[in-house]
Amino acid sequence: MTHSTTAPGAPVPAEQQEREAEITRKVLESFDGCTDPRLRQVMQALVRHLHAFVREVRLTEQEWNKGIEFLTRTGHITDERRQEFILLSDVLGASMQTVAVNNEAYGEATEATVFGPFFLENSPEIEPGGDIAFGAEGEPCWVEGTVTDIAGTPVPGARIEVWEADEDGFYDTQYGDDRMAARGHVFTDSDGRYSFWGLTPTSYPIPHDGPVGKLLEAVGRSPMRAPHLHFMVSSPGLRTLVTHIFVRGDEFLDSDTVFGVKESLVKDFEAQPAGTPTPNGRDLGDRAWSRVRFDIVLAPDGT
Repeated sequence: MTHSTTAPGAPVPAEQQEREAEITRKVLESFDGCTDPRLRQVMQALVRHLHAFVREVRLTEQEWNKGIEFLTRTGHITDERRQEFILLSDVLGASMQTVAVNNEAYGEATEATVFGPFFLENSPEIEPGGDIAFGAEGEPCWVEGTVTDIAGTPVPGARIEVWEADEDGFYDTQYGDDRMAARGHVFTDSDGRYSFWGLTPTSYPIPHDGPVGKLLEAVGRSPMRAPHLHFMVSSPGLRTLVTHIFVRGDEFLDSDTVFGVKESLVKDFEAQPAGTPTPNGRDLGDRAWSRVRFDIVLAPDGT
């Protein structure tokens, strides 16, 4: 096993610099025949940055092999219910950076944030004022709001996908069975309004029993996410929005491990004592509950 002889930050001899640069040039030229311009651009940029990283830190062969082993473990733990590569992208901030690049600010449109690894297709449809819990444990939370375009025009029939963790910080996909809970979709009415019962969000750690968790531990970072409720909102002619809302006052707002918190998405989840009448007459018995309002503004499609 060989090791780099030039320490990070130390001057690299000119002859050695040229030898390394020549390797990069040859690899870049190998993509010149690619007939897909975008693929060629992406691959050559990847090579430039990857080679620059290797040269900057004077990466040793042992370190490179450990990196390969890490990615191999990440692949082995990934399956149809757990996406460790998304977690890796999230904790490195790559997910949020990609979100930022692809969701440029547009007027008063609601800000986007990370998608996360826990979305599922084919969630149940919920009637207005219905409950997405489906047996998931947690304090009931009344969620309501409107969906409009940037001109303030209501958007009827917008599809709103919602999903969240239960009070123990687990999504349905983490239980290892076929349950589908704490998720669903609703449609806005003719005035662009929506409402449903969910659960008051609680903070939780991302899955940290795998390679990504060990990485966070090694660098002294917390796996905790600020409490949140996921939304994906879509309507023809408007930009699909993937976002969440966060609980104001939570201790993890400033240290969310996937960098997903934006001030505009922090909302007041107002505590309601047991016995407080509910907006749609639901009888909660002696249970306390909360309520939150989230008005959503969608940007035009293609922006």
